[in-house]
Amino acid sequence: MAVGKEIRVKIKSVENTKKITKAMEMVAASKMRKAQERMRAARPYAEKVRNIATNLGEVHPDYVHPFMKTHEAKRVGLIVVTTDKGLCGGMNTNVLRAVTNQLRELQDAGNEVNAVAIGNKGLGFLTRIGAKVVAQVTQLGDTPYLENLIGPVKALLDEYAEGKLSAVYIAYTRFINTMKQESVIETLLPLSTERMQQETRESGRVHSWDYIYEPDAQSVIDDLLRRYVEALVYQAVAENMASEQSARMVAMKAATDNAGNVIGELTLVYNKTRQAAITKELSEIVAGAAAV
Repeated sequence: MAVGKEIRVKIKSVENTKKITKAMEMVAASKMRKAQERMRAARPYAEKVRNIATNLGEVHPDYVHPFMKTHEAKRVGLIVVTTDKGLCGGMNTNVLRAVTNQLRELQDAGNEVNAVAIGNKGLGFLTRIGAKVVAQVTQLGDTPYLENLIGPVKALLDEYAEGKLSAVYIAYTRFINTMKQESVIETLLPLSTERMQQETRESGRVHSWDYIYEPDAQSVIDDLLRRYVEALVYQAVAENMASEQSARMVAMKAATDNAGNVIGELTLVYNKTRQAAITKELSEIVAGAAAV
């Protein structure tokens, strides 16, 4: 029964694949819970920094930070946040498709693009299309650390503060729920006072405070707005990691279910082949006995 043996080998191979995908699904589910907790834990810090930055901007309207000024430079910055590993469905494909459209629009408008890659997938994509990558960070692991992100992002922040960039965008996958993630491209710089005030009102904190500054108000505002931008980048990376684990869990569950269906179909084919072989042997025995 050479045909039956071949089918048994295929069934065994699919069963091994199913065990792997099931294990990966369980690991992703465990990491997903931790990533979601980390993402939610970062939100209060970003909210507090945003509230203080908004209040300081209202108290000192005479000083405008470089991050809140607009420039006429024909160059923009783009931060692309992706994963280091694959097997997470179409998550990276969706965000890179949005990045491709954004790059086409910027280049059609006559702008040069300086890109920063966070994640192996984004770095490989930007390298393949010939984009100018000024900084990169990969192998972040399961836990993002702000000190690992400050260096690459600082390259674009300094260029914008010097007036060499007209805008800085960040592309990442926003976590909505376990079954849904959304690819977004947001404007990181220039900072919009209206947006900060709107987010502050939405958070339910409409009051303002008076502050005592040390050494002076300008130094405090400069450091605070830089921390605010860094918090936005960290929050985007945390959202992307939560989306990665959710997408991987869903993808591995689908792969496990598909493997089960393939095993069922192959088992049915094997049983039919085996039954046909048994019937043929019985027919030969009966025919031989009749001939005797």
